[in-house]
Amino acid sequence: MRKLLSLRHWKQTFLLIFRLLKSKEVSFLDKLLFIVPVLVYWISPDFMPFIPIDDIAVTMIVAEWFASRMGRKYNIK
Repeated sequence: MRKLLSLRHWKQTFLLIFRLLKSKEVSFLDKLLFIVPVLVYWISPDFMPFIPIDDIAVTMIVAEWFASRMGRKYNIK
C-alpha cells in the first residue's frame, strides 16, 4: 500500500511505460493493451456518467498492470 502512495513509484512506473511505448521491441498489439482501455475509459464517462471510478484511477491501475507485465515480458526496466 505504501508503494502505491509513493510519488517516486509512480514516476518510475510512468517512465517505464514511456520507454515501453517507444520501444521497437514491444509489439504494436502489446502497446494497444495499454492505450485502448485507457482511451475508452477516458471517453466513456462522457456517455456513462454514473461510473463510480475516476478516470485517473483507472489509468493508474492499468498503468501499474501494463508496466509490470510488459517490463517482465520484454525484460525492460
